Amino acid sequence: MKNRLYSKVVFTVFISLSALVFSCSDDFVELSPEYSIDSENYFNSSDDYYNALIASYDMLQSTYVNVILGEIASNNTLCGGESATDVVGWQQVDDMIHTPVNSNLRDVWNWMFAGVQRCNYFMEFKDNIDFDGREIMIGEVRFLRAYYHFELVKWFGAIPLKIDERYKLGDETSIPRSPVSDVYAQIEADLLLAIKVLPATASQTGRVTKGAAQALLGKAYLFQDKFSESAAVFEELIKDENYSLVSDYNTIFEAEGENGVESVFEVQYTDVEGAGFGCLQCSEGNVAVGFSGVRGYVGDLYTSGFSFNLPTQDAVDEFEPGDNRKDVAILDIEAWAAETGAEYTTGFEHTGYFNRKYIPRKRSADAQGDLNLTNPNNYRAIRYADVLLMAAEANNRGGVSDTKAQEYLSQVRRRAFGDTNHDVTLTGAALTDAIYHERRVELIGEGHHFFDLVRTGRAASEIDGFVAGKNEVFPIPLEEIQFANGNWEQNPNY
Repeated sequence: MKNRLYSKVVFTVFISLSALVFSCSDDFVELSPEYSIDSENYFNSSDDYYNALIASYDMLQSTYVNVILGEIASNNTLCGGESATDVVGWQQVDDMIHTPVNSNLRDVWNWMFAGVQRCNYFMEFKDNIDFDGREIMIGEVRFLRAYYHFELVKWFGAIPLKIDERYKLGDETSIPRSPVSDVYAQIEADLLLAIKVLPATASQTGRVTKGAAQALLGKAYLFQDKFSESAAVFEELIKDENYSLVSDYNTIFEAEGENGVESVFEVQYTDVEGAGFGCLQCSEGNVAVGFSGVRGYVGDLYTSGFSFNLPTQDAVDEFEPGDNRKDVAILDIEAWAAETGAEYTTGFEHTGYFNRKYIPRKRSADAQGDLNLTNPNNYRAIRYADVLLMAAEANNRGGVSDTKAQEYLSQVRRRAFGDTNHDVTLTGAALTDAIYHERRVELIGEGHHFFDLVRTGRAASEIDGFVAGKNEVFPIPLEEIQFANGNWEQNPNY
């Protein structure tokens, strides 16, 4: 833990918003006959704050569901699995027939609010004592809270806000859902503070940096169509030169590519601790990887999985001839089997393609528990290529500078094609379309495309079954509406 920040669950959390209350686990604190430590008097040393910081990071590992379900919701992939009833909630999202009764959407709500709750707990007691590194920890927590809030506002729109104090039982009947603009204002406030105090280089692998806060702030501005603000933040990040594109795209998603020069923010996973289906959010491994693996696979390099998240022919055809990213992003299982002699079986909605970026690789004998649930593949949440493409979009759509947009876009394409022959000289709306195309092929399989389609108004024309005025956000879980007892209205048309 001293060299790399792996999350360890140090708090027990009841994660429905109606009962978001902390209690200490036996692993976290040793009780003495003379006194006891509870959530109200816990913070007494820098180690206590460090442990609470790790708890705030911990819920990042549950964002595996945001990534895989976000990809399934788009036109990049089909749900797949064993059958049409395998993980029904995901199947419903894939077909755009989901309702407020969906346990998988409830997971997104619960787990992201659990992250917010942990951050608020830290912030509620942030002034108890002073110690070296305190301001940096506060900056990290505020980044994390912004990240969880950003996920929530992307998925559900207006959400309840409570800042620097924990949610308690009864809040759901008194705290209203704050408008989207207010949620983003809080995200911006947290990130602006984080940028001021976070270091350019983390003291421990996996901890957030100033660059991560800048990137998330620029993204939050972009999602609000605040193009000039977004362009300005990205320009500062790019000029700092703390990140760069790796020369070999293939290495990004292998073990040697983890936490590299292209990684602006990365969620850490490990396979040295077991996991089970009874508590998927408790896994220290990347659960989405096993779910995306080839069903019944026997052969070189990869291991088997549950055959979810299957790339569509439309997504594969989006790649231009000569684009070196295609074979990194997409595993053509029939071609691979013919080449290597690998064997596999097919599941529901088999397309012949798999998300090669995030499918299980062969690994060490130290892996624990169900190997499908403990894959150690880190999630590259914000890559420098994403930063360049967001900067290009902000400059172009905001009328700031098509010249800069062309250059940032062309940097990404030079790596993809290995030459300058594919540089872009388009302007205006044609350049916008080129940026949209590039985001799809550069970031396919990474969980961004659905939200790109929604925020740019293209979802209804690209996603089968998508209903404008409804499917831009997902429904608030029915249980939360019931707990709120009339305080919250459901999202439109659900």
